[in-house]
Amino acid sequence: MKGAVIVALAASIGNFLQGWDNATIAGAMVYIKKDMALNSSVEGLVVAISLIGATIITTCSGPIADWVGRRPMLILSSLLYFISGLIMLWSPNVFILCIARLLDGFGIGLAVTLVPVYISETAPSDIRGLLNTLPQFTGSGGMFISYCMVFSMSLSVSPSWRVMLGVLSIPSVLYFILTMFFLPESPRWLVSKGKMLEAKKVLQRLRGIEDVSGEMALLVEGLGIGGETSIEEYIIAPAEGLDGESAADHRDKIRLYGPGEGLSWIAKPVTGQSSLALASRQGSMVNKSMALMDPLVTLFGSVHEKLPESGSMLFPNFGSMFSTVEPHVKNEQWDEESQRGDDYTSEAAGMDSDDNVHSPLISRQATSMDKDIVPPPSHGSIFSVRHHSSFLQGSSDAIGNTGIGGGWQLAWKWSEKGEDGKEGGFKRIYLHQEDIPAPRRGSILSLPGEDVYAEGEFIQAAALVSQPALFSKELKDQRPVGPAMVHPSETVSKTPIWSALLEPGVKHALIVGIGIQILQQFSGINGVLYYTPQILEEAGVEVLLSNMGIGSESASFLISAVTTFLMLPCIGVAMRLMDISGRRRLLLATIPVLIVSLVVLVVFELVTVSTMVNAAISTICVVVYFCIFVMAYGPIPNILCSEIFPTRVRGLCIAVCAMVFWIGDIIVTYTLPLMLSAIGLAGVFGVYAVVCIVSWIFVYLKVPETKGMPLEVIAEFFSVGARQAAKVAKN
Repeated sequence: MKGAVIVALAASIGNFLQGWDNATIAGAMVYIKKDMALNSSVEGLVVAISLIGATIITTCSGPIADWVGRRPMLILSSLLYFISGLIMLWSPNVFILCIARLLDGFGIGLAVTLVPVYISETAPSDIRGLLNTLPQFTGSGGMFISYCMVFSMSLSVSPSWRVMLGVLSIPSVLYFILTMFFLPESPRWLVSKGKMLEAKKVLQRLRGIEDVSGEMALLVEGLGIGGETSIEEYIIAPAEGLDGESAADHRDKIRLYGPGEGLSWIAKPVTGQSSLALASRQGSMVNKSMALMDPLVTLFGSVHEKLPESGSMLFPNFGSMFSTVEPHVKNEQWDEESQRGDDYTSEAAGMDSDDNVHSPLISRQATSMDKDIVPPPSHGSIFSVRHHSSFLQGSSDAIGNTGIGGGWQLAWKWSEKGEDGKEGGFKRIYLHQEDIPAPRRGSILSLPGEDVYAEGEFIQAAALVSQPALFSKELKDQRPVGPAMVHPSETVSKTPIWSALLEPGVKHALIVGIGIQILQQFSGINGVLYYTPQILEEAGVEVLLSNMGIGSESASFLISAVTTFLMLPCIGVAMRLMDISGRRRLLLATIPVLIVSLVVLVVFELVTVSTMVNAAISTICVVVYFCIFVMAYGPIPNILCSEIFPTRVRGLCIAVCAMVFWIGDIIVTYTLPLMLSAIGLAGVFGVYAVVCIVSWIFVYLKVPETKGMPLEVIAEFFSVGARQAAKVAKN
């Protein structure tokens, strides 16, 4: 996954520049106030104008990114950083300075909004949390370097605030070069526009493997929004295990097909075994002890609490739906870049052409259960050595063939019209292996009349079953032979569809995203960061460093530099834990520490022990607050918002959440000087402590765990969970 890591690092430079700017303006404002004789209102405007710019650009950045792509918007961000730095270096008056800060805010808004989206769409699900914490790490790194620069300049006779602000142009040049010549476009965006061949090449570069058929199919399936999704349970076995059975024995079994060439599998529906299905069926019962708990939290938790211990790959090769297929769809320019009109075939091993990228998605498989698929020679060795060997041949979580990351697999099933008159059809299935304890596994084997296999020959899996994203009712009306599929670009409109925001799963995700962004901002972190030097000066840090001959202003800059430096190892720990402990657990564990540090700060602001003791404790509390915040509550809201929305409306929904983020940032930043003068530092941090308490309650009741899950599966869960929540509300 080296390619994905390097790309994430390059994209995170946009957040490095944001952190640089945050620290620089905090230090430069000390000298700007003196040079331009600014009152508190104008001072707040100079700081907040960049936030206003970020809010303005955010309102349209998401839809535009859905239209033109993520990469062009990141390139524009780097240019805005560069231009604003040059203007700030010149700035003859406060009016020009505000214009420069406005342009700077445009660049910040684009970077903060789209970098998490870009990383989420390019990162493997198993390390997505780690890579999406990089923006927090680089942002804090930018703050540290900037504070060091400001401190060194503050020691001079006449520090120049224009130089402090103008230096921003230098690292922005590197950001422009990387975004322009190194970063690829998001493969999910490319698929949404029908640029399948380009998307395949980007995935191969990011993953470092040739076979990305499984993830390509996943990206296509992610284009759908809503739809009826059912949770089913299967016992899955190799198809050749049923060779000796009669057609009657096949009636209650389903053949599953994967996106790659290989073996097909047989699934037998069962009930009562899957923790995921139980959580779905009994969500209201599970939450009786906590009536306000969102059923979605229970649904997500059922997956993470039952992770298999022996590896997360269901099968080394799930098989193929296309080994004996007949083309039935005429290719009408499937890749907008290729301008070709060939018939699609099923030879996935042929020359590297756009046909081979698409053929699994539009071909037809013989659907009779009496018609067994003959395994291709290249894949026959999987079960030819030991017929009774375990399906779990590997513990790797690599993405390829059916594996789509996080222990999830992608498959399809095709059913003819049943005897009960129900219409058959083509269904997409997300499969997740269940870790069944030995007693339960034995009970499965002993079920009367159930012809399952000996232990080790089958696996238990929960399944999210829904309509494929490329399904077309119009094509179905033409009675095609097999699945009716359309071009991916035809499943989405050229502009975002606002009506999609009314889909229950999307609305539910928006509630989570908006809620956590509002609470994060009103916990006060950005206001504290912008005014750290002033806050630390009021806390009395000059007492700690007066014996060293360092003035109060320089001392506050030095303390700020040390604080941001201490953040870096804390973020490093968070990066390690983000995909292990998970987002939800980190939030629940760290927010109480924020509350305690704020309460202690309030107490020692109100009670004076001694000047030295109070100054030391106040400084320690601020440092602890910063370091703990950046471990979880800093990066996780943006990580969650980049994960929980469907591909089709991700940019639009991110824009909504980011707009809330920036509006909250403006309010906190602009009102902090007024609050400091009105209620003092103790009152300010007391308000923030109350908000942190509310935040913990919100996370516990409403925020699900998304670690390790593919983005498309997360969106599917929100759709299922929204309906479950509606049922609970009715009851």
